[in-house]
Amino acid sequence: MRSIGWISGVASIIKNMKLQNKLMASFLLACVVPLIVVSVLIFRQSAAGLEESSEEFAALYTSQIRTSLNEFLKEYDKVTKSVLVDNELIYSLGDKQNKSIDEQIIQSVAVQRLLMRVALLKPEIGAAMLISRDNAVYQYTNTTSKVNEKLLLSQAWFKKLSNSEDTFFITGLHDRAYYEDKGAGAIVTVGRLLYRSDGAYAGILLIDLDPFSLLPLDNDFVQARKKYGMSVIISNRKQQIVYHSDAASGRLSWEQVLASGADEVGGNGTKDRIVLTGSTAQGELSIKTEIPRDKLLQKINRIKGTTLILILASCLIVTLISLGLSYTITKPVKALRRSMKQAEVGQYMPIEKKQANDEIGSLVNSYNKMIVTIRTLIEDVYMAEIKQRQAKFLALQNQINPHMLYNTLESIRMKALMKDDDETADMIKILARMFRIALGKEGHSHSIRTELEYTVYYLQLQNIRFDNMFKLDIDIPDDMLDSRLIPLIFQPIVENSINHGFEGYSRTIHIGIRGSWTANGDIRIRIADDGSGMTPDKLAELRALVEGAGTEKPRLESTDEPSSKGLGLKNIAERIKLQYGEPYGLKLDSDPKSGTSVEILIPKN
Repeated sequence: MRSIGWISGVASIIKNMKLQNKLMASFLLACVVPLIVVSVLIFRQSAAGLEESSEEFAALYTSQIRTSLNEFLKEYDKVTKSVLVDNELIYSLGDKQNKSIDEQIIQSVAVQRLLMRVALLKPEIGAAMLISRDNAVYQYTNTTSKVNEKLLLSQAWFKKLSNSEDTFFITGLHDRAYYEDKGAGAIVTVGRLLYRSDGAYAGILLIDLDPFSLLPLDNDFVQARKKYGMSVIISNRKQQIVYHSDAASGRLSWEQVLASGADEVGGNGTKDRIVLTGSTAQGELSIKTEIPRDKLLQKINRIKGTTLILILASCLIVTLISLGLSYTITKPVKALRRSMKQAEVGQYMPIEKKQANDEIGSLVNSYNKMIVTIRTLIEDVYMAEIKQRQAKFLALQNQINPHMLYNTLESIRMKALMKDDDETADMIKILARMFRIALGKEGHSHSIRTELEYTVYYLQLQNIRFDNMFKLDIDIPDDMLDSRLIPLIFQPIVENSINHGFEGYSRTIHIGIRGSWTANGDIRIRIADDGSGMTPDKLAELRALVEGAGTEKPRLESTDEPSSKGLGLKNIAERIKLQYGEPYGLKLDSDPKSGTSVEILIPKN
């Protein structure tokens, strides 16, 4: 049941996919899946073959190293045994109490000659030392730096040698701290425990070597090191590192090798490394060859990268082909869908691009004809309404001759002055200026500066009428004063503040007009008063009226509308939305205790 539900769910998803996505998915599945399967099979076979051949190469190289180390051990076994030829000298070591000073000097010279002979047997020997059973140190060095006897005897690695079970031994890497120069670096010591003919312990022979002389890096190894990142680690029976190829090649310092010695020697290989091990014939030294898999598989990784690039390129090519094919099919359908969505919100725009001569092209052409017809009918209705409004406006202007009105008002003002009625004359003068501002613009937009001037004149008239009961505070930025807006916006709102907020004539009302810029660069004008305010019910009613302004369907304006109907807040909101668009308009707020505020939002230009 679960499998059936899963299959039905996938079928539902495929069914609801867009046509373009279905076409693209089909092309990709048909072309890319076989390519991926074949590429994976080739990659796995190539990786397995390369790893097998690389392990054979590493095993062969490890065998060569083992052969070289066997020869090294044989040679130094002979070198260290060479001192046993002077059995009498070995037997006499450590008997200072029973010898005179002359005899001790003769013995010391003999030991020095013995050590010199040993040191000259191999050019890589840096120093040869013989320590008797009473810890007398005899030394011969090929360098100017000599061994500090006390420091040598105090070395931890030296103290463990006397308890060694092996007569012939090779120590792990240790520092040169017991040399007088105390130079940096590491050395390895090859030695032999010396016994007298009666089997008693006589002393110990030490030969200091440069650890890198154990296995010189030939050109073949250097090439393999660069190519595969191969490392060779040689350790003694005590799991101490004797040689590390990374230190020999300069990749690591000897301090780093000593610090990580236990981990390096004890590792048995991981998923990210191929590890091959071996040992010398007698087991004195162990050999470990490591090859990082990421280095080993560099070639196959390049094949893998090339395969991935080919797969991605194939996907891109198939995607582009599928996009081109599906685009020719789905493009007219998408254009038709977008145009229909525009028509849903009142934008009747035909699809202008030339269509193909197929069924979809024929459908689009028919849709274009329908859209053009609908838009023509709507434009006819709008033009009829606009023409009627313009006719009414022109009729109103023709009824009021501005020059006749100015001259008449000026005559009345002069008669008032002749009769010493200054207050009436001032009121007529202010009213004339208001008419000049209102009628001089002929209905076009004017600046915020002009609108403020008209509002100030209106408030001056009201203060004459009500004995200076209104205070006006204007705070508009200078760069905003010359911005344009439609006329008669501020004055009706101030008039509402006076008509509805001024009650009882008992106190002065303060009216503020403040402007600011929004984050989007629009203009926000806030007109607030401290009058009586509105009740919550009245505020909600006015908000609904203002927010619904401009949402009615277009209709021819009724000719029997009462002539006494004022502009009102709804009229202002409708004019703003008609002029600037739906995002702009009015926002109301009121409280019986703090008064009423009206916020106007209009664009900058």
